[in-house]
Amino acid sequence: MKVRNLVLSVSLACAALSGAVVPTAAMAQAKEQFFPVLVYRTGAYAPNGVPFANGYVDYLKLVNARGGINGVKVSFEECETGYATDKGVECYERLKGKGATVFQPLSTGITFALTEKAPVDKIPLITAGYGRSESADGGVFKWNFPLAGTYWVAGDVIIQDIAKKLGGAANLKGKHIALVYHDSPFGKEAIPILQERAEMHGFKLSLLPVTHPGVEQKSTWLQIRRDRPDYVINWGWGVMNSTLLKEAQATGYPREKIYGVWWAGAEPDVKDVGMGAKGYNAITMQHGQEKGADVVKEVLEKLHAKGQGTGPKEEVGDVLYMRGLFSAMFAVEGVRQAQEKFGKGKVVTAEQARWGYENLNLTQAKLDALGFKGVLRPISTSCQDHMGANWARIHTWDGSKWQFSSDWYQADEQIIKPMVKAAADKYAAEKKLTRRAAADCSS
Repeated sequence: MKVRNLVLSVSLACAALSGAVVPTAAMAQAKEQFFPVLVYRTGAYAPNGVPFANGYVDYLKLVNARGGINGVKVSFEECETGYATDKGVECYERLKGKGATVFQPLSTGITFALTEKAPVDKIPLITAGYGRSESADGGVFKWNFPLAGTYWVAGDVIIQDIAKKLGGAANLKGKHIALVYHDSPFGKEAIPILQERAEMHGFKLSLLPVTHPGVEQKSTWLQIRRDRPDYVINWGWGVMNSTLLKEAQATGYPREKIYGVWWAGAEPDVKDVGMGAKGYNAITMQHGQEKGADVVKEVLEKLHAKGQGTGPKEEVGDVLYMRGLFSAMFAVEGVRQAQEKFGKGKVVTAEQARWGYENLNLTQAKLDALGFKGVLRPISTSCQDHMGANWARIHTWDGSKWQFSSDWYQADEQIIKPMVKAAADKYAAEKKLTRRAAADCSS
């Protein structure tokens, strides 16, 4: 058995480093909790997708190194999507019958496609920091969990930080903010919250779509050079982000006047621009670059020091690696919570795991014990609240590393909650769904 485990560990590490599909599902037994892992290690978005996938897989390995989930070992299988919706759906269809616990699409487009499939198959979707913003409403979206924040939270916090720099929200009036966004479901998620804020505060909002994958932005920046907006918000992903910063540098647009969404604020976005990106701001989902985090030290000690880590150890603790790490942690902790109801030491079904995600209570003490002290704030979900937290910070690129440049912000629920409910009610009407009662978490 020890020889088999050693061979399996080496195979996992080699397969993950090479970007190959990790065939652990084929080995999954009744005593293992199976987690499908949708990744994109190839294609235009691979520079950003790879570190996320490495962090995700490393956390699953770490869980086993810790002894499993109350003794239950985990297994997983990667499936390459290339960030393409059709391939993401194919991965879902192929892996859902292997005892899938939960899917994390890592794509808003794939999330939209799976939102109608998940209730039929009774498999939850975790979309930590992406996906449909209205799916925070658990009364309508029973199977979607945009844990720790949505794009409406991101847009709201960015406007809050701009307002603070201007000396207050009243000073937004008459300003001009341009949204440069990836022309996809992901990019379009930003528009409703920014339009809501623009109407509230009286600033002009320009919408500037950029076609996939985002390398052609000449006309966009000609327009920005002509109009000189007071601020630019970058809702980009992958190569679009570094391209935008290079165009801003060439145009002479101040990088300190640019804000990126949290998928546009990691090392791959700025490392090729270096000092040319100095001053660039990005919102971040609570965490930042966390080289000193306890969980990072544990990963290095228990996995990378033994040759079992995924990807280069130098990237452990980087922004997207951390996002993959805690996204996997959410998946695991939902199972642990479900075991409290359905039996410790047992493999839970996807439907039972959904109950766990709907009843998460990640207190600060629990997060600290898991190694996330100083990285994440408490997250607590309910029947109606499938997001669980709405805190974020701003970090700024100093030319060589990311530094936090703001205190904690909390999204304005007086603005966002009515938007979420209205959008969720509209979805329910279109799909002929019945909203769950506020106090009913039993169905």
